[in-house]
Amino acid sequence: MLKSMPGDTRRRFDWEIVLLSLPALIAVLVLFIYPFVFGLDFSLRSGARGQGDWTLNNYSQFFGDERQVDTIWTTFQVALPVTLFSVALSVPLAYFMRRGIKFERLITIILILPITLGTVMVAQAMLSYFGPRGWFNQILQGAGLTQDPIRLTRNWIGVEIALFINGFPFVFLMILGYMSGINPDLERASRMLGASRWKTFWRVIFPLTVPGIAIAFCLNFVANFSVFPSANLVGEPSQATRVISIAAFQAAYDQNNRPLGIAIALVMGVIELAVIAFVLWLRARLARGATLGGGKGV
Repeated sequence: MLKSMPGDTRRRFDWEIVLLSLPALIAVLVLFIYPFVFGLDFSLRSGARGQGDWTLNNYSQFFGDERQVDTIWTTFQVALPVTLFSVALSVPLAYFMRRGIKFERLITIILILPITLGTVMVAQAMLSYFGPRGWFNQILQGAGLTQDPIRLTRNWIGVEIALFINGFPFVFLMILGYMSGINPDLERASRMLGASRWKTFWRVIFPLTVPGIAIAFCLNFVANFSVFPSANLVGEPSQATRVISIAAFQAAYDQNNRPLGIAIALVMGVIELAVIAFVLWLRARLARGATLGGGKGV
């Protein structure tokens, strides 16, 4: 915001930069800063409607209840495996498709389609397709592959499938875009120097893709960690898939204790920020040796 003129050692305040950034600052203030401050203040209030004095009872009530604390571990069990699987599957597929393949547009449309449907519609479709009387079990039983229906809904597996259907296209397309932006001359130079395709991938392509992989992981993990519709519709919200978002909802609306619900939601946010900070720190360590130029991963 401070700008110096040629030959002038003094600096003047650049109001043009301030005016250009003002809409973004207002949006951040209205959409993020104010709701966070308001929620933090509300979570520190006593009373069902937050009309009391400041207190830490809401947080102590959450961490003092073993069943509530278990929702943190349950949420990790739901969010982390499907996120890792989506990233692990996206990397080799993106490497294979990075220079374009036949029917690429059709494949892209198929991948984008689940994103447009939304989590609720995907969960409802799963109940019809993977349910005990759904098409999937009818095909297996009709082919004589199984006698009893395979249970793929109303459990942990159902939530994982729903999250994968919704999240994998996003992760794949992000990693594909990042990997496609790497300068192909780097790969050619590695092959000319005698490196195998496998060694070129691990020494050149993968280090340059690490920043994109880390961002895709963080965004997908946050979406999966805050899962609510899928855990309710195709999961078992009272037991196996009682995630922390369900605990926050029940505290706010079933128990009519909104300060406690907001406190649980803030705990969820802090955990997500901690995971993001760890992943970004790990990314910095892994990408420290990738100093080659010409790609997005630099």
